[in-house]
Amino acid sequence: MKRMVTVLPRENSDVRSPFLYAKILMKTIDELWYGSISPFEQRTCGNKRLNELLKLAARSREELDGTLTDKQKEILEKFEECMDEMHDITERNAFSYGFRLGVQLIAETFPSTLTKD
Repeated sequence: MKRMVTVLPRENSDVRSPFLYAKILMKTIDELWYGSISPFEQRTCGNKRLNELLKLAARSREELDGTLTDKQKEILEKFEECMDEMHDITERNAFSYGFRLGVQLIAETFPSTLTKD
């Protein structure tokens, strides 16, 4: 799905309505909610080192899987599930922090943009 880029007006622009900014932000939030924007894909797409690591991890997992007993495979699977959940929590917290920081930065720009004559 293509993502449309909305350009905010420049500081010296005649457009000073906070409603315009709110509309743009809501569109982005909607795109996040419906999956049109995927921060994870943006972060990993084109990262050569990460792609190499993913391939290495998959190969290593396959090799390890061939040497383990059923009980050991079960333990490894539980371990991986725990690690996945911890990574999910960490990524969610980082995303939330980044979102709050972004909103804070935007909020700090409003007074100077809205009060200029």
